[in-house]
Amino acid sequence: MSLLFSPIELRGLKLPNRIMVAPMCQYSAEDGAATDWHFTHINTLSLSGAAMFCIEATGVEPAGRITPGCLGLYDETTEAALKPIIASVRRHSKAALAIQLAHAGRKASSHRPWEGGQQIPIGQGGWQTEGPSALPHKEGEASPHAFDSAGLARVRDAFVASARRAERLGIDAIELHCAHGYLLHQFLSPISNRRTDQYGGSLENRMRFPLEIFEAIRAAFPADKPVGIKVSATDWVEGGWDIAQTIALAKQLKARGLDWIDVSSGGVSPGQKIPLGPGYQVPLAEAVRQATGLTTVAVGLITQARQAEDILSAGKADMIALARGMLYDPRWGWHAAAELGGHVSAPPPYWRAAPAEQKELFGDTRFGAR
Repeated sequence: MSLLFSPIELRGLKLPNRIMVAPMCQYSAEDGAATDWHFTHINTLSLSGAAMFCIEATGVEPAGRITPGCLGLYDETTEAALKPIIASVRRHSKAALAIQLAHAGRKASSHRPWEGGQQIPIGQGGWQTEGPSALPHKEGEASPHAFDSAGLARVRDAFVASARRAERLGIDAIELHCAHGYLLHQFLSPISNRRTDQYGGSLENRMRFPLEIFEAIRAAFPADKPVGIKVSATDWVEGGWDIAQTIALAKQLKARGLDWIDVSSGGVSPGQKIPLGPGYQVPLAEAVRQATGLTTVAVGLITQARQAEDILSAGKADMIALARGMLYDPRWGWHAAAELGGHVSAPPPYWRAAPAEQKELFGDTRFGAR
């Protein structure tokens, strides 16, 4: 039996396979609210054959969005905009729905990638950013304001409020964004965190705020629903966040009830030197899994079904998340199942799509016609 198409449980959530559509920013929201683009994108990839679709990085407050086009879940309007999209997925797909809750910190107020991706000045439609310390992401950018205690409490409350909105929407799981140089990663990394209070300095202090956010979300979200986290396991910069510190964080999270850890890397510094290549982050996921025993998700240039199967078979991860590979092939799960001898769910109008030699692809289906 294919491991990729074997079931897995995340707390009370039972998944029929180990494929997740990774959260992918679409930069297509309007004032934080999902649009018809999100309707198309989410509904399409919820039929990919993956057991779980994770909605893109979703800001917990307006200032926490990466760009003016980033999705939010921080008021009645943004909550209402997601409701019909989720309802449509539920009507036509069996995929579980997760959402990645996020705050961009000092990397907020940026142009969309296809508009250059650089910081937007306040006088040109941007906004004042905040971070652990008054250090810009790169030279030439405006400095963020360093969070004071009131600001930290505000952000903590915002994460909780968004988690409760996710529950009202019927979301099955939450992934906390603690990677790619955004706010919670900024607290972890000594590159971006130069605080001298209880939230800076030692590893214990730098982990404090991300752990507080996780605990607050875990307490606010139903006990039978899973909460995971995405981390950058290394900054790829000397003297920055690294795999040893990631393992220490993962152990602390496990003790607090973490259900999965999605292992990525980089993003906190333009000085990073990333050794890109197929599966380049898999060794990081393997190190975390071996050291902690946590359910671990591998991500990053995983594009082939056999590649994904081999990662799981070798015990390097428990699940596979795909992003760009899913955009390129929105039926990646179908094709992987056909290659590996697995089964996927599809709506009845699609049952006749399976090639004759793959007639069992969708399980025991019947399609009569006159």
